[in-house]
Amino acid sequence: MSNSFATSSIVAKEALAVLKNTCSFSRMVNRDFESEFSGNMSRGYAPGQTINIKRPPRFTYRAGPVAVPQAITESTIPLTLSQGGADIAVSDLERTLSVTQFEDKMMALMAPVVNEIDRQGLQLAHYSTFNTLNTTGALPTTAALAIQAMTDMQRRLDEMAAPRDMRRGLCMNPALNGALVQGFGGYFNNQGKISEQNRTGLMTNQNFGFADVTMDQNVDTHTNGAATATNINGANQTGSTITVVAVAGGTLTRGTVITLPGVFAVNPQSRQSTGVLANFVVTADVAAAATSIPISPAIVTSGAFQNVSASPTTGSPYVIVGSASTAYGTSVGFHKDAFTLAMVPLSSQGDGAGVKVTQMSDDGFTVRVKQGSDIITDQSIFRIDVLFGWAATFPELSVKYYNV
Repeated sequence: MSNSFATSSIVAKEALAVLKNTCSFSRMVNRDFESEFSGNMSRGYAPGQTINIKRPPRFTYRAGPVAVPQAITESTIPLTLSQGGADIAVSDLERTLSVTQFEDKMMALMAPVVNEIDRQGLQLAHYSTFNTLNTTGALPTTAALAIQAMTDMQRRLDEMAAPRDMRRGLCMNPALNGALVQGFGGYFNNQGKISEQNRTGLMTNQNFGFADVTMDQNVDTHTNGAATATNINGANQTGSTITVVAVAGGTLTRGTVITLPGVFAVNPQSRQSTGVLANFVVTADVAAAATSIPISPAIVTSGAFQNVSASPTTGSPYVIVGSASTAYGTSVGFHKDAFTLAMVPLSSQGDGAGVKVTQMSDDGFTVRVKQGSDIITDQSIFRIDVLFGWAATFPELSVKYYNV
C-alpha cells in the first residue's frame, strides 16, 4: 500500500472515524440538542459554556365544561461543555507510514478519548438514575432469570411511561453480559441470534424490546457506604431533601438508592400508583449523624409534575437498597431521551500562523486537529481535541440493574 504524508486533515479524518465507530454508550443517547449551540457553530465554542435544555410542561385533566387555564411551567437541565483530547509527536519518517499503520496509530491515540467520553456518560447514568432493580446483585445465569432481568427492566420503563418506539437501549458491564449470554444459551430463540451470541460472546440487538444492546467496560460501579437506615423525622415532607433521625453507622454515599415508607411511584401521565415503592438516589455524601438527606427526584405529591403517591410516613424507617459497604455494577436500561450528549466545534484560532488547524464533523461527532512543528526535535506535533457535554435530561426513563 502506498505511503502518504500525514497532515492535520488526514489525522482529523482518521480520528473522526475512530471516534464515530468505537463510541458505545455515546451512540445510544439523544443528540438532538446540539442544534441549541448552532448560534456559534462557525466561530466554535469554549469549555465551560452551558445550554439549558428545556423539559416540556405537563398539565392535569379538567373535569366538566368550565375552563380552568393552567400555567405553563417549564424546567431546564444544564449541559456544560468540557474539553479534552490526546496528542502525539511524530518524526518525518513516521509521517510517511502506510495507511494501515497510520490507522493503527490513530486507533491507539483515540482510545483514551473515546473511553473518557463513554466513561463520563455512564458515570452520569450511575448518579442520576434512581429506578433500580436486582437489589441482591445476583447474576441472571439461567434462562428464567435472564428473561426476568430483561422483562423487569422493560416493565419499569413502561411504568415510567417510556415510549415503546424502538429507541430503548441496554448498556451492560461484562459480568451482566456474560450472565445473560449464559442464561439465554439454551433458550429457544431465533437460531441466528443464538449463533451470533455464541460466536461473539455478546448479547445481540433487538432483544426483549431493547433495540440497541451493548457491553461497555466503562459501566460504573457503585459502592454503598457503611450507613444503616434510621427513621423519617417529620410529616408531609416534599422537595429534594428529607429530614431523618441522625444517620447511623457511617457515610451514606452519593449514588446510594433508598426507598421511603409509604411512598409509591406513580405513572407520570395518569398519576396512578404503580404499586412499587419509589426509588430515590442520594445526590451527595451524607456523613454519620447528619439529619438530612439530599435526594433525586424531588418528592412531588400533587399537580402536573406529581411523581409519588404521598409523603413519607414519619417515624417509620427508610430503606437503603443493597447491602452496606458492598459494590454493585450499574448496568443501565434506558430510553434514548434519558441522556443527552452534545459534541460541538472548538475555535479554529491559530490556523495559518505556523499551525494548521482542521476541524471535521460527521453524524454528531466532531474533532479538531492542530498541527505544528518542533524545530528542536524535528518532529510534527498533532493535537487532537474534542468538546462535549452530558446531561441527564429524563432520568426517570432509565433503570439501573445491580450486580455484584
